[in-house]
Parts: sequence; C-alpha cells; structure tokens
Amino acid sequence: MAELLTENDKRSCYCAELTKADIGRRVCVMGWVQKQRNLGSLIFIDLRDRSGIIQLSFDEQTDRDIFDAAYSIRSEFVLCAKGTVRSRGEGAINTALPTGEIEVAVDELKVLSAAKTPPFEIVGNSPVRPDVRLRYRFLDLRRPDMQRNIINRFRITKLARDYYAREGFIDIETPNLIKPTPEGARDYLVPSRVHPGKFYALPQSPQLYKQLLMLSGFDRYFQIARCYRDEDLRADRQPEFTQIDTEMSFVTQDDVMRVHEGFLKYLFREFYGIDLGGDFIRMPYAEAMERFGSDKPDIRFGFELHNLSDLLSGCGFGVFASNIKPGSSVRAINVKGGAAFTRKEIDGLTDLAKTYRAKGLAWLKKNEAGEVSSSYAKFLTEEENAAIAERMALSPGDLLLVVADRDSVVFDALGALRVECAKRLHLLRPDDYRFLWVTEFPLLEYSEEDGRFYAKHHPFTAPMDEDIQYLESDPGRVRAKAYDIVLNGTELGGGSIRIHDAELQSRMFSVLGMTEEEANEKFGFLLEAFRYGVPPHGGLAFGLDRLVALTLGYEDIRDVIAFPKVQNASELMTGAPARTDDKSLAELSIAVTAQED
Repeated sequence: MAELLTENDKRSCYCAELTKADIGRRVCVMGWVQKQRNLGSLIFIDLRDRSGIIQLSFDEQTDRDIFDAAYSIRSEFVLCAKGTVRSRGEGAINTALPTGEIEVAVDELKVLSAAKTPPFEIVGNSPVRPDVRLRYRFLDLRRPDMQRNIINRFRITKLARDYYAREGFIDIETPNLIKPTPEGARDYLVPSRVHPGKFYALPQSPQLYKQLLMLSGFDRYFQIARCYRDEDLRADRQPEFTQIDTEMSFVTQDDVMRVHEGFLKYLFREFYGIDLGGDFIRMPYAEAMERFGSDKPDIRFGFELHNLSDLLSGCGFGVFASNIKPGSSVRAINVKGGAAFTRKEIDGLTDLAKTYRAKGLAWLKKNEAGEVSSSYAKFLTEEENAAIAERMALSPGDLLLVVADRDSVVFDALGALRVECAKRLHLLRPDDYRFLWVTEFPLLEYSEEDGRFYAKHHPFTAPMDEDIQYLESDPGRVRAKAYDIVLNGTELGGGSIRIHDAELQSRMFSVLGMTEEEANEKFGFLLEAFRYGVPPHGGLAFGLDRLVALTLGYEDIRDVIAFPKVQNASELMTGAPARTDDKSLAELSIAVTAQED
C-alpha cells in the first residue's frame, strides 16, 4: 500500500544536485527507481528524478524493516528516502555518473507508489518503436534525453521572452476561437452551442489580430502562440504547433530582419556559447532557386545548379532538346567525389529524382584515372560534351547529374539530389550552422488546377513598391516584401512587411479572385480598421518546435514536444480524436454521418 507524505517529508534537494561537498549532510530525496541491485547483505537503489541519479545504500547498519522494504522495491517505484551523504569508497566510484563518488546511506524510507514493469526500459536513447513510445508517452517522458529536450525547450522559450522584452516587445495574448477564413491551409472548426450552425476556427496564426494590435498603437507585439492547421503531417509538422510570433510598427524590412537576426545570435550565444559572427547572408528567391533549386537552401556545401540549355539548343538528343524552351530547361550539378557511387547507387538517385516528378536522370562520372562513363554522352557531339565539362568544371572523381524538364521539376529534383548526395558523402556537419535570409519571394503563385492565383504567404503581404504596377496586368511577376530565415536547409521562420493601405489591400483581394462582397464578408473588420489610421508594419514568426529540434540536433519535432500527434493527427496515448455522445451533438446542432472505422 502506498505511503503518504507528511509535513516532515520535505525534499531537500534534487538527486543529481548532491556532490562530494555534501558528505556528512542529512538529506531527503524523492524520485523513481531506475534499478535495484541486491547483493545479499547489501542493496543499492539508483533513484532518478529530472536532474539525474543518486545511489541509495542499504547495509547491515540499516534498520531491518527498512532493509526488507528495500529488498521488495522494483524499477519505477516512487520513493521518499532520507539519510546521510557519504563517500562510496575508492573501489566503488562510478565515473559515468556526476554523483558517482557519493551515495545516500538511507535510514528512513517510504514507498509512495508501486509500479508495474514498464513496457520498455527507462533509459536514454532507448531503441523503442515510435508508436510504443507515443502510446506510453508518460513513461517515454521519464527518459533522461526526453526530459533534457523538454527542459531545453523551456530554456529556449525563456531566452526568447527575455530578448524580446529587452527589445521593447509587449507580450499580448490573442484569441484561440476566431472567425473561419477559408484561404490557404484548412482550418480546424469548433461548433458554437450558443450560435447553432455557426463555427469558430482555431487560428492558423495570430496574423490579423497582431496587425490590429499595430493599428491599436502597441508598436511591438510578442507572443508564444499556439497555432493549428488541418493538414497532412510530416516530420517537421504537427496539427498544433507553437510560434514565437512578433509584429512591429514604423519599420522597414531591414528593421524586422535586424531584430530577429539579433534574437538568433543572442540564443546561440546564451544557450550554446556560439558566436554567429557578422550579418547573415541575404539571397533573393530567384537566386536561391537558380543556384540551389530550393527556397530554403542548405549552403554548407556546394553542388550548385548550372543551366546547360544554351549549350544544348541544337543538340540531337531529344530528351535534352525537347526541354530547351520557355518554362523548361536542362540543368546539372557536379557532385565532387560522387564518381565513387556505384551504378546501383546512381539508380537510387534516379528513383529519388522521379519522386520529384522528373522523368529520369542523366549522369556522367569521371573516375580518378580520368575514365568517363555516362548515360547521355554518346548522344551528344564531342564539342557539346566538352562545353558541358568546361561549364561544370569536371575533374577526376566528379559525378554530373542532369535533369531536363519543366523548371519547377528541375529545381525540385536537383535541389533534393544535391542534399541527398551531400548526406551520402557525409558533408552535413550538424554543428556547422549556416544561416541565410531568403528575400523577394513571388507575391502570388498560380494554380493550374484551379486556374487562379493564390497568395504565396498570405493576402496581407505587401508587394515590392516597384512591382505594384503589375498587380493586375502580370501578377506572377510581382515580388513580395517577404523574407524567410533558413538554417542548414530548414526554414526556421518567415514574415513580411504588411499592406497598410486600404485601397491596395482591396486590390490584393480582387487579384485573388474575391468580389468586393466576399472581401467584406471575410475581412470587412480589417478594411474598416484601415480607415482609422494604419502605421507601416511587419513581423515574423519562428516555428518554436522546429527551432528547438534543429538546434538540438533532432530531425523529428516530436522529440521536442511533450505530447505530439502521429501521422494521421491522432494521439496514441489518449485516443484523441474520439466520438462524442448524441446529447453533446444535439446541443451543438450537429448531425454526424455514421462511418465505419
């Protein structure tokens, strides 16, 4: 039976806070049993809390009832132990533990809770299937690496609060029950009991509210904001996620970027002791795509894209020749050291290119002896092959990978191939932090399927001043005052300068296909607010989950979230989402169509 704590049972310290300096001190520690070792006349218990482990010792000097109680204790029992800190002795030191030179000689012991044998061992980096970990997340979170991740997430969040407060930002909460605005990703909808047939949406971001706060005169807004998107999950996405969300008034794009670049420098200096140096690189979107095939390029290595179309305009190889036209191209990367790849490995790269809609992958490799093998060279003239070799700076040991297709396919495929090759050649050092700003994004992107333009970021992003003239006549040409911050091929955050002119905002809605009535129905409150004086404003939001995961060296953001969802947006531990009863549905005026599981 579990024993109860009394007023006399006060924890004096965490387990791993004890050191040699505490020898002779009487302490009270509490936590979970990592393991019990019974040596007959000696029993040792490793007691664990969030700080680490301390050894509890029971011997012939221990009261017999306490010794017998220690004998029956198993892993994950919860204990309250009192005793005196003493040295383990020269031959019993455990150098793997910070507390390995000391132990607590226990003279009082309470079993606060017994425990079943857990489905997996509570140790760091335990090789347990992800679904089992998430089913028993309350146990998974006991593991020291997971506890360290969650505590480090707290530390990073606190650093964010400290930095932005110092920079004059005011922490303001915005609503979590908002008006649905069906633009972009799908909303999570919440039915209203008081207003039958009407719905709230959970916010995809606090975008409109933080803009309204700028209209309200708060000047600098900050929030650790909870956000929700009903979209397919990936390793770096969850249906509910957290943003470090900001907005600033009376600023230009440079002002916003300077403040947030300052945060990253502050974070790395305070958290890691790393000086990130001078200004981050800035690169226009068009240059990023031309050089790296990605709007979030990893610049830790080369393998940049080169356009070969002008060299092959008259070639006799149909695969290349048919793609030398507006909107299509022939481009290549030079994978230095890639000639060591086997034919099977190159076939694997071809399969990867096809997942990005490429019809195939042409290649040429030159081994260290200077011998050339290729899938395409025999279809080109000697002069054409020489021109490609010169442009690509082909040397012994190199592998050329060539994709000929629509530009969007070429960029996607080669952008992915360069990263995959860098992984295979072990060029991606996780402690090599390369930041850059990507700027001048397209304001709009055209959907062939829907036959209309959509906002690439959101409909409140300001166009670049010199491009406003093309808003109606050539929307695809218009660049945005938008900027993303990228680290090692991952977007950490993004933002923009916002439209602060009511007429220009109305034009933007019109370009997106909204009638005046539709714009007023969805965003009339914003347009009304614009009539009462709007400061120029802009902001940025960091994805906190992604920021923490990337800086701690994790690819999956679930490793830095306490209770994440799985691929189908369900939670394995609680069983959410779940059906509700008919009475609750009736109160919400909802009828549900029955479906089989």
